[in-house]
Amino acid sequence: MGKSIVLTVTTDLNHDQRMLRIAGTLASAGFVVTLLGRELPGSKPLVGQHFQQVRLRCRLAKGPFFYLEFNLRLILWFLWNRFEIYGGVDADTALAGVLTAWWRRQPFVYDAHELFPELPEVVNRPPVKAVWAWVEKLAFSRASLAYTVSGSLVEYFQQRYRRRVHLIRNMPFRQPGVQEPGQPVYFIYQGALNVGRGLEATLEAMQDVPAQLVICGDGPLLPALQERVQQLNLSRKVIFKGNVAPASLAQITQQAYAGIMLLENQGLSYYYSLANKFFDYVQAGIPQICIPFPEYERLNTEWEVALLTNNNPEDIRKSMLALLEGRETYQRLRHNCLRARQEWVWEKEAERLVHLYKELA
Repeated sequence: MGKSIVLTVTTDLNHDQRMLRIAGTLASAGFVVTLLGRELPGSKPLVGQHFQQVRLRCRLAKGPFFYLEFNLRLILWFLWNRFEIYGGVDADTALAGVLTAWWRRQPFVYDAHELFPELPEVVNRPPVKAVWAWVEKLAFSRASLAYTVSGSLVEYFQQRYRRRVHLIRNMPFRQPGVQEPGQPVYFIYQGALNVGRGLEATLEAMQDVPAQLVICGDGPLLPALQERVQQLNLSRKVIFKGNVAPASLAQITQQAYAGIMLLENQGLSYYYSLANKFFDYVQAGIPQICIPFPEYERLNTEWEVALLTNNNPEDIRKSMLALLEGRETYQRLRHNCLRARQEWVWEKEAERLVHLYKELA
């Protein structure tokens, strides 16, 4: 039996596709894996996996005191639950992992999905940014193994913290096939409804686009987006699905005409990002409208799967219409998706992930 590993996040688990892939891959490689997250008021029962899942309940839901509460509860939980490898995912769970790994004299692994001090909600709040910068520095300094999701973040972290950081990209499993777009024609956005995701500009663009927009996800921006849909008289064109189970989300994505992958340059975390939805759209065989940040430009040079578009309503509208009306453009991008989906798959990233953990063990 392999070593025991705990991986900690502040998400609900059921919809955290990256962590479900990572935990499942390590469990299949022989490690004894526990994935720990958070139970929210609207959380549904956990979907069974071939690894252990735990969710902690917190009285607070957001803000600095939530993160403090979660880490304190996590430390208390660690008092009664021992592991041989402690994995912290992002700065919001790192403190508990670092402290516990230190007193247990066990290795700590840091998985940096985000550049936390540069998140849009943090970057313009100097005191808050300073706290997260300290936690991030502590995590990288104490980690026996560190990895992140994009080449740009690898370069940034290695230069800033003078240590080796590995690349594990957030790619989906290879799917058996693709479908033709369904009717009525719709664009899809999948992911969290947070500040800086280009959603407001996308709604503005939808006023002059003869198609629907399906939004799969939840987050703090939902009430404002719903209100804006009413103001723009788009209630028949914009459909909010909420959080969708991974299997159902894959089906909805495959039947979409194209995907929306837009971010605002509100900090280096987004600018250096490589979002899972970029690869999910490719795996579904659908073109996408994408922001021209470094990682997406680099990949689109390798395989042209997206129209690179500035994040403003007029440019988004033009790109949507270019895909709807330009049959040759659409078919070229779709053909490239069908080729790229054979290469951009989790199976290849999983080999590197398992190798890193086996070296550590």
